[in-house]
Amino acid sequence: YRYIYIYIYIYIYLILLVGIYNASAVEVYTTAAMEGKNGTDLTLRCTFRTNAPIGKLLTVSWNFRPQAGGSDEYVFYYHDEPYPPESGRFKGRAVWSGDVSRKDASITIRDLKFTDNGTFYCHVKNPPDVYGTVGEIHLRVVQKVSMSEFYILGVAIGGATAAIIILVAITASIQYCRKRRRENELSRYGEDSTDGIL
Repeated sequence: YRYIYIYIYIYIYLILLVGIYNASAVEVYTTAAMEGKNGTDLTLRCTFRTNAPIGKLLTVSWNFRPQAGGSDEYVFYYHDEPYPPESGRFKGRAVWSGDVSRKDASITIRDLKFTDNGTFYCHVKNPPDVYGTVGEIHLRVVQKVSMSEFYILGVAIGGATAAIIILVAITASIQYCRKRRRENELSRYGEDSTDGIL
């Protein structure tokens, strides 16, 4: 009986080894940091590598951690089809932009806001590959320069340029008038001297 138990233990051990071998890790790749303009759309790229065939068990989860602090927030979920958020800050703004057949789990955030500053996490599971890396994207939302601001800036630059030109013209005119007056005074002084000699 002792040998039977030993064989059973070896058999179970081999089964566990085969299971661990077949369950490889999913490697997720993202851009470490991204920058987007307030009011524009931005695609958060997330790709992955898995040794298991891609099927209906594959899931993609996106979460968000605000820069200001707080708990993680749900952004997007994919399981055989996209499931956009039905509540929260990303409702109506987070859309699916990926293609799992091409190992692409990207999403797009529409109408970026300053409250979107923070870290986005991309999780991909493809059983039996359920472990692996998690993609992180640190997003920074910056001010978008509007056309009205461009117009105001152009008017300010144009006004300053015109003021400088006018100032230079006035200065040149004053110097010219002073030069002409000096020449006239010298000419008059010369005439008076000639009359005195005669």
